[in-house]
Amino acid sequence: MAKHHSLHGGHYVLALSCMTAALTAQAQDGAFANAVTVSGNKAAIAAVTLYPGIASVQRSVRIPAGTRQLVFECLPANIDPQSLQVSADAEVRIGDYKTLLQPRDMASKSCASPLDKQILALEDQLATINADEGAGKLVAEYLQSLTKPEETTAPAANQIAATSTALRNSSRENSLHAHQVMRQKQTLEEQLKPLLAERERTGATRGQVMKLSVQLATNNEASVQLTYQVRGPSWQPSYRAQLNADKGVIELERQALVAQTSGEDWSNVQLTLSTGQPTRNTQGRMPSPWVLDVQQPMVAAMAPAPAPSAPMSRSSKLMLTDVAQEAALPQLDVSSINTAYNTQFSVPYKISVPSSGERVTLSLGRQSLPAQLLTRTAPAVEEAAYLVATISAPAGIWPAGPVALFRDAAFVGNGRLDFGNAQSLAQGLAFGRDEKIVVRNLPQDASTGRGGFINSSTQKQILQRYTVENRHDRAITLQVIDAAPISRNSKISVQSQYSPEPASTRWNQQNGMVAWQQSLAAGATAEFKAEHQIRYPDDVNVDERR
Repeated sequence: MAKHHSLHGGHYVLALSCMTAALTAQAQDGAFANAVTVSGNKAAIAAVTLYPGIASVQRSVRIPAGTRQLVFECLPANIDPQSLQVSADAEVRIGDYKTLLQPRDMASKSCASPLDKQILALEDQLATINADEGAGKLVAEYLQSLTKPEETTAPAANQIAATSTALRNSSRENSLHAHQVMRQKQTLEEQLKPLLAERERTGATRGQVMKLSVQLATNNEASVQLTYQVRGPSWQPSYRAQLNADKGVIELERQALVAQTSGEDWSNVQLTLSTGQPTRNTQGRMPSPWVLDVQQPMVAAMAPAPAPSAPMSRSSKLMLTDVAQEAALPQLDVSSINTAYNTQFSVPYKISVPSSGERVTLSLGRQSLPAQLLTRTAPAVEEAAYLVATISAPAGIWPAGPVALFRDAAFVGNGRLDFGNAQSLAQGLAFGRDEKIVVRNLPQDASTGRGGFINSSTQKQILQRYTVENRHDRAITLQVIDAAPISRNSKISVQSQYSPEPASTRWNQQNGMVAWQQSLAAGATAEFKAEHQIRYPDDVNVDERR
């Protein structure tokens, strides 16, 4: 494998002083005559590694023998200068480099923003249409002049007929062509109008671009790579879950939503998605010393006058500007990607992502997972039952994200998939109502009485009853969820009895959440009872919340 020299973050692999001396000596010998400058616009984007909120972009270019300077133009202005890396073949010697920020409209014509390029293309088409329209008007005027009578000898009858036919055909063709031109013009104007409005809103022409000049020396044709990080681009994980209820299997498809407004289009690039966060601190926080001392009495003192605020430095202003620009970029929900490990997803094909903020959906593969099916109902809240599938977390890192839910090839709704959340995993994925399960919340039986002779107290008896009927031609796993009263004060006592005994009184690790779970045969009906006795002193006002 060929060795590479590299320049990283302003530090050079080769000593700069030695490099400068060598360049000077060769220049004096005339070896560097006819130095060649290669524009970096020709350095196509080869690969992009996309992190949450940051993209690492790699450009590559072939330089001819004798190149002494390489200039990369039209680079995004929000490049992190510390992330700049220039590497090349072993025979290439790399010297110093310079960066320059300049307004886009004052840079090279090739630095026009992607939005400007779209506008220019439409304007060129519109100019062609306008020219065609003008030519059509001239033809119409000429044909009109041929119909005017002239004081000449009258032509023969056969000549009149031939001339009339030719004029009629020419006029018809010209009128039809004029109509088509008008329609094309209207279409182009409709396409151009929102682009002009967007340019005015975003100030695309007022943006800045970066120019990078690299001094180097090579006597042979060679390859040079430029790598940098740019803020703003991001990706969001998403999923599609296809439930096959008969087989008890979920076909889970990984997806990624990608968007970027970096100022440069990613055209036909190799894209890698990463859950890493390059901007995260490289070292964790350390605890401060734990010191105990006797507290000294407070002494009143005059508050010192506030120090005059220092003028804002240029770097601070730039930082604030960057923050403001970043806030305007498309925001994607990547907060759930919070892991200590770095997982990468390599897109198996080259893709294009425009710098317009348009979201591009990518498929990252599928995986079949066995699912445990159950029918869940909460009769006290809703007389309805829902089909729920629980799955175990597959191997690897699966960032949390939205999931589109399909049952037997039909879309049923949206949910959220979070394998890192135990409670969310226990709740499973809900795939819509089960219409063949009939749920009844029977009228509540409640009574209130008083007891005690010395310390009078209030007693409440509450009886709740639910029935669930299975109208399937097969047995189901039924789960009934209910809420029991919880006392948060010692003056309030609660006693609860259930029939049948629930599987858990802390369902999903929540106090007071009761869960019955059992098999329910086809055509069978099950009844569930919950009786609660609440007692508290008469002088206590109970705050009851549900």
